[in-house]
Amino acid sequence: MAEVGIVMGSDSDMPVMAKAAEMLDKFGISYEMTIISAHREPDVFFDYAKSAESKGFKVIIAGAGMAAHLPGMCAAIFPMPVIGIPMHTTSLGGKDSLYSIVQMPSGIPVATVAINGGANAGILAAKILATSNPELLGKIKDYATSLKEGVQKKDARLKEVGYQNY
Repeated sequence: MAEVGIVMGSDSDMPVMAKAAEMLDKFGISYEMTIISAHREPDVFFDYAKSAESKGFKVIIAGAGMAAHLPGMCAAIFPMPVIGIPMHTTSLGGKDSLYSIVQMPSGIPVATVAINGGANAGILAAKILATSNPELLGKIKDYATSLKEGVQKKDARLKEVGYQNY
Protein backbone atom coordinates (compact mmCIF):
# COMPACT_ATOMS: atom_id res chain seq x y z
CA MET A 1 0.00 0.00 0.00
CA ALA A 2 1.20 3.48 -0.84
CA GLU A 3 1.56 5.94 2.05
CA VAL A 4 1.39 9.07 -0.09
CA GLY A 5 -0.77 9.99 -3.04
CA ILE A 6 0.74 12.41 -5.56
CA VAL A 7 -1.88 13.89 -7.85
CA MET A 8 -1.61 16.44 -10.63
CA GLY A 9 -4.06 17.84 -13.13
CA SER A 10 -1.78 17.66 -16.16
CA ASP A 11 1.41 16.00 -17.31
CA SER A 12 2.85 19.50 -17.68
CA ASP A 13 3.10 19.44 -13.85
CA MET A 14 5.37 16.37 -13.97
CA PRO A 15 8.75 18.16 -13.61
CA VAL A 16 7.62 19.70 -10.31
CA MET A 17 5.71 16.68 -9.00
CA ALA A 18 8.65 14.41 -9.88
CA LYS A 19 10.73 16.33 -7.32
CA ALA A 20 8.24 15.31 -4.62
CA ALA A 21 8.51 11.70 -5.76
CA GLU A 22 12.31 11.88 -5.73
CA MET A 23 12.29 13.02 -2.10
CA LEU A 24 9.88 10.25 -1.14
CA ASP A 25 12.17 7.76 -2.91
CA LYS A 26 15.14 9.16 -0.97
CA PHE A 27 13.33 8.46 2.33
CA GLY A 28 11.97 5.06 1.24
CA ILE A 29 8.33 6.16 1.31
CA SER A 30 5.85 4.43 -0.97
CA TYR A 31 3.59 6.54 -3.15
CA GLU A 32 1.17 6.41 -6.03
CA MET A 33 1.35 9.11 -8.72
CA THR A 34 -1.77 9.97 -10.72
CA ILE A 35 -2.92 12.50 -13.32
CA ILE A 36 -6.56 13.54 -12.82
CA SER A 37 -8.36 16.56 -14.16
CA ALA A 38 -10.89 17.67 -11.54
CA HIS A 39 -12.66 19.71 -14.22
CA ARG A 40 -12.60 17.26 -17.12
CA GLU A 41 -13.26 14.09 -15.12
CA PRO A 42 -14.88 15.07 -11.81
CA ASP A 43 -16.28 11.58 -11.22
CA VAL A 44 -12.77 10.09 -11.44
CA PHE A 45 -11.44 12.77 -9.11
CA PHE A 46 -14.14 12.17 -6.49
CA ASP A 47 -13.48 8.42 -6.60
CA TYR A 48 -9.75 9.09 -6.14
CA ALA A 49 -10.21 11.38 -3.13
CA LYS A 50 -12.90 9.19 -1.52
CA SER A 51 -10.82 6.00 -1.87
CA ALA A 52 -7.47 7.51 -0.82
CA GLU A 53 -7.83 6.56 2.85
CA SER A 54 -8.79 2.97 2.07
CA LYS A 55 -5.77 2.75 -0.27
CA GLY A 56 -3.57 3.49 2.74
CA PHE A 57 -2.65 7.07 1.94
CA LYS A 58 -1.65 9.07 5.00
CA VAL A 59 -0.88 12.25 3.04
CA ILE A 60 -1.80 13.60 -0.39
CA ILE A 61 0.48 15.93 -2.33
CA ALA A 62 -1.60 17.79 -4.91
CA GLY A 63 -0.39 20.09 -7.66
CA ALA A 64 -2.33 23.25 -8.32
CA GLY A 65 -2.15 24.74 -11.77
CA MET A 66 -4.18 27.54 -13.27
CA ALA A 67 -7.53 26.59 -11.75
CA ALA A 68 -5.86 25.26 -8.58
CA HIS A 69 -8.73 23.04 -7.47
CA LEU A 70 -6.97 19.75 -6.71
CA PRO A 71 -5.47 20.52 -3.28
CA GLY A 72 -8.58 22.14 -1.84
CA MET A 73 -10.95 19.54 -3.20
CA CYS A 74 -8.69 16.75 -1.90
CA ALA A 75 -8.71 18.42 1.52
CA ALA A 76 -12.50 18.69 1.44
CA ILE A 77 -12.85 14.94 0.93
CA PHE A 78 -9.68 13.26 2.31
CA PRO A 79 -9.59 13.34 6.15
CA MET A 80 -5.79 13.45 6.52
CA PRO A 81 -3.14 16.05 5.55
CA VAL A 82 -3.03 17.52 2.06
CA ILE A 83 0.00 19.43 0.80
CA GLY A 84 -0.60 21.79 -2.10
CA ILE A 85 2.09 22.72 -4.59
CA PRO A 86 1.24 25.90 -6.48
CA MET A 87 2.49 25.65 -10.06
CA HIS A 88 4.20 28.47 -11.88
CA THR A 89 1.77 29.66 -14.54
CA THR A 90 2.65 31.71 -17.60
CA SER A 91 -0.18 34.15 -17.12
CA LEU A 92 0.18 35.02 -13.42
CA GLY A 93 3.47 33.38 -12.41
CA GLY A 94 1.85 30.95 -9.99
CA LYS A 95 0.45 33.62 -7.68
CA ASP A 96 -3.05 32.62 -8.71
CA SER A 97 -2.39 29.03 -7.65
CA LEU A 98 -0.69 30.11 -4.43
CA TYR A 99 -3.55 32.41 -3.44
CA SER A 100 -6.11 29.73 -4.20
CA ILE A 101 -4.42 27.22 -1.90
CA VAL A 102 -3.74 29.55 1.03
CA GLN A 103 -7.25 31.06 0.96
CA MET A 104 -9.09 27.85 1.78
CA PRO A 105 -12.29 28.20 3.83
CA SER A 106 -12.24 27.55 7.55
CA GLY A 107 -12.20 23.85 8.31
CA ILE A 108 -10.54 22.82 5.03
CA PRO A 109 -6.80 23.36 5.62
CA VAL A 110 -4.18 22.71 2.96
CA ALA A 111 -0.49 22.88 3.81
CA THR A 112 1.30 24.92 1.15
CA VAL A 113 4.87 24.99 -0.12
CA ALA A 114 6.56 27.48 -2.44
CA ILE A 115 5.59 27.88 -6.07
CA ASN A 116 7.04 24.82 -7.86
CA GLY A 117 8.19 23.51 -4.45
CA GLY A 118 7.94 19.82 -5.24
CA ALA A 119 10.98 18.78 -3.21
CA ASN A 120 9.73 20.57 -0.11
CA ALA A 121 6.32 18.92 -0.50
CA GLY A 122 8.02 15.53 -0.46
CA ILE A 123 10.05 16.49 2.61
CA LEU A 124 6.97 17.82 4.41
CA ALA A 125 5.08 14.60 3.66
CA ALA A 126 8.02 12.64 5.09
CA LYS A 127 8.03 14.80 8.22
CA ILE A 128 4.30 14.23 8.72
CA LEU A 129 4.79 10.47 8.41
CA ALA A 130 7.83 10.61 10.72
CA THR A 131 5.66 11.71 13.65
CA SER A 132 4.76 8.04 14.08
CA ASN A 133 7.84 6.40 12.52
CA PRO A 134 11.13 6.68 14.44
CA GLU A 135 13.17 5.07 11.63
CA LEU A 136 11.90 7.64 9.14
CA LEU A 137 12.58 10.42 11.64
CA GLY A 138 16.19 9.25 11.78
CA LYS A 139 16.44 9.47 7.97
CA ILE A 140 15.07 13.00 8.07
CA LYS A 141 17.61 14.00 10.71
CA ASP A 142 20.40 12.49 8.60
CA TYR A 143 19.16 14.44 5.59
CA ALA A 144 19.20 17.69 7.61
CA THR A 145 22.77 16.93 8.68
CA SER A 146 23.78 16.40 5.05
CA LEU A 147 22.32 19.81 4.14
CA LYS A 148 24.34 21.43 6.92
CA GLU A 149 27.53 19.66 5.81
CA GLY A 150 26.93 20.80 2.24
CA VAL A 151 26.81 24.44 3.32
CA GLN A 152 29.92 23.99 5.44
CA LYS A 153 31.84 22.53 2.45
CA LYS A 154 30.83 25.50 0.30
CA ASP A 155 31.99 27.92 2.98
CA ALA A 156 35.32 26.11 3.33
CA ARG A 157 35.83 26.28 -0.44
CA LEU A 158 34.99 30.00 -0.44
CA LYS A 159 37.57 30.61 2.29
CA GLU A 160 40.14 28.53 0.41
CA VAL A 161 39.79 30.02 -3.07
CA GLY A 162 38.19 33.42 -2.40
CA TYR A 163 35.06 34.78 -3.98
CA GLN A 164 36.82 35.70 -7.24
CA ASN A 165 37.70 32.06 -7.95
CA TYR A 166 34.63 30.42 -6.42
